Amino acid sequence: MNLKSLLAKPFAGFIYNKIKKGNETAAEDQQAILKELVKTAKNTDFGKDHGFDKIQNYDDFKKQVPVRDYEQIKPYIDKIKEGRHNVLWKGKPIYFAKTSGTTSGVKYIPISKDSIPNHINSARDALLCYIAQTGNSEFTKGKMIFLSGSPMLDRVGGVPTGRLSGIVNHHVPKYLRSNQLPSYETNCIEEWEAKLDKIVEETIKEDMTLISGIPPWMQMYFDRLAEKSGKPVGELFPQFSVMVQGGVNFEPYKAKLYESIGRKVDCIELYPASEGFFAFQDSQSEPGMLLNTNSGIFFEFIPAAEIFNENPTRLGLKDVKVGENYAIIISNNAGLWAYNIGDTVKFVSTSPYRIVVSGRIKHFISAFGEHVIGEEVEAALLKAATEENIKIVEFTVAPFVQQGEGKSYHEWFIEFENMPASLATFKGKVDNNLRDKNAYYDDLISGNILKELVITPVRKNTFIDYMRSIGKLGGQNKLPRLSNDRKIADELQEYVV
Repeated sequence: MNLKSLLAKPFAGFIYNKIKKGNETAAEDQQAILKELVKTAKNTDFGKDHGFDKIQNYDDFKKQVPVRDYEQIKPYIDKIKEGRHNVLWKGKPIYFAKTSGTTSGVKYIPISKDSIPNHINSARDALLCYIAQTGNSEFTKGKMIFLSGSPMLDRVGGVPTGRLSGIVNHHVPKYLRSNQLPSYETNCIEEWEAKLDKIVEETIKEDMTLISGIPPWMQMYFDRLAEKSGKPVGELFPQFSVMVQGGVNFEPYKAKLYESIGRKVDCIELYPASEGFFAFQDSQSEPGMLLNTNSGIFFEFIPAAEIFNENPTRLGLKDVKVGENYAIIISNNAGLWAYNIGDTVKFVSTSPYRIVVSGRIKHFISAFGEHVIGEEVEAALLKAATEENIKIVEFTVAPFVQQGEGKSYHEWFIEFENMPASLATFKGKVDNNLRDKNAYYDDLISGNILKELVITPVRKNTFIDYMRSIGKLGGQNKLPRLSNDRKIADELQEYVV
């Protein structure tokens, strides 16, 4: 055991105990954070526009500050881009995290000197909780890979601007720099496939112990390693013991990733976003991720069915319930206020507060009133795939609205690792699973409004080729699993088997 590995254990125990103690006061901490946020920002443009000097408690905050999305906060962002100070938060942001929006084009999310520790320390805390729980600190001796965006930054309104993962790359602690791969030069490569080839070249002969990234791009990395070496990843890297992932639901990718590794490794799930690092897996035995309740973010939760209402119910942490589907709303110490990040979550525990991400607000199908969400389609497919011993590479679902005779249906475009023995049987299982998950969908099928879903197999590498064709291959780009229109579905027709 080297010095770094030796010192990691007592530090991990200290942080882990501190986090456990904080769980006991999470609801109170949230109210204290709201009070401090409002106090700090009361003299900003936003604070003056929204009467922050009148806000004494959460009820006042809800009256003064409506829920908003990026389009509604964009005028304030534009002021910052013009060089103004004290707009959303004191001073100016130290970074803009640049991200693609579905309706807003490019979005510029402010990161302040006060909020950057949330992005950096949360990932650290997830690893320390893992060490404290498992006793495994050996991975700190080897090489660790973080599949991220380019750390090269532009300037917008004098503010350094880039992808969040590239920004965070500048803040990797010195004690991990010697372990970090790929090199800075390789991380700066913009073209994903050229970058991936270089990553493979730099890592294939190294002692990799931890690999981190979003699951579909980790799978591409594993596939390239196997092509180059002819070995499973776990044999190539015998000390590889920790996989860190986030950004999408892990379950549909898990079986194939573990098959590529060739053995079981421990997994840590994270919930980072440009707007904040919201949660991380703190336990290897309990489900869900621990909500980051004492890290400069005030959380609100709106029942998902009310998110498009003019005056939706807004709940603080103490009023949430296990099993309910909520839109997550955040206010933070970078100047986002009652900001709808677009995700839905469910609590699996309120002691402590642990969540799972259930989907995206804009990623659903309700062309016929069914309001099917991502969590439901992923669970329906995973259950059928497990029963039939089928591995799914990737999939997406869209409605098909029948214009002539016949009934409308949901069309599932699926890239299979191995085809089902009977596609009809597999399709029937997926459809029944979805009916069990969603009562509205079940009513539409039983009422002969919709016919059973249709599965359209697509050729190998379809989704890689599709993402490449639209310029979104690699990085943190993710394929929407659900669409309420046919835009993606129509573009996938050329890939159908």
